Amino acid sequence: MINKTIFSIFKQGSRTYFYSSMFFPSYIKKEVFDLYGFVRKADNYVDSTPQNIQGFYDFKENYYKALDGKKTDDIVINGFVDLSEKKGFDQRWTDAFLESMEMDITKTRYETIDETLKYIYGSAEVIGLYMAKIMNLPEKSYYYAKYLGRAMQYINFIRDIAEDIELGRTYFPKEDLEKYGLKNLNKIETEQKPEEFIGFIKEQLQRYLLWQNKAEKGYNYIPKRYLIPVKTASEMYNWTAEQILKDPFIVYNKKIKPMVKQIITTTFLNVIDPKKPNYKIRPIDIIHPIPQKTIK
Repeated sequence: MINKTIFSIFKQGSRTYFYSSMFFPSYIKKEVFDLYGFVRKADNYVDSTPQNIQGFYDFKENYYKALDGKKTDDIVINGFVDLSEKKGFDQRWTDAFLESMEMDITKTRYETIDETLKYIYGSAEVIGLYMAKIMNLPEKSYYYAKYLGRAMQYINFIRDIAEDIELGRTYFPKEDLEKYGLKNLNKIETEQKPEEFIGFIKEQLQRYLLWQNKAEKGYNYIPKRYLIPVKTASEMYNWTAEQILKDPFIVYNKKIKPMVKQIITTTFLNVIDPKKPNYKIRPIDIIHPIPQKTIK
């Protein structure tokens, strides 16, 4: 049975992940919720305004205590530690996750794509690895699971530009901004250089698209019953990318999220035919493609 606290944390944290995850079979749904309860709670500490820095470090300390066999009063941590032992999570994944969460406290700028990818590995790629373990997928799928986490995180970066500015940080490589003559992504700066900003956004969408396309090649490893919620969540991010492509400046006006009805409708479409794409950006739609060989 899913704990009420964990249920609430997950529901408040992500509409897309929450409602798509509701369609996992009951025998693994609790595991999915225990995972997302843990990662969302950690993320909430560093994404709050102001940041709850002490709360994060207490959470981190309690996690490692629980890992050593000491009981904590935190049901979220206890549930995740039990899940880790049951599914055989690699401890290095969780170390990397907590390191990336800590980077949200200590780091505000990223100079290169390699720096950004280090953050993405811990904050998102390991989530794909956790999910692969929960679904008992073969190790051959892990490569694609990481790319799916990477792609989803990157579209979040694009969608949340304004929100991240409010938090005093940006995840996009400084070298990408300089390529388009942008000092930063503040609205005043981008409104003064609209063509440059549009070009910048389209290049970021192209990066997302290349990673997403790689990830989708791994769908063959996922049993249909599990693929339905995974593909639904993924397609909601494709839909988000479509909205941003139509109007890049929309990221300053609202946080783009699909409606619950849309998520459920897409789920049922995937039940009927999980192989049929429901939302797909065509590379031809993006005016400023980057050569694939330059994308890591």
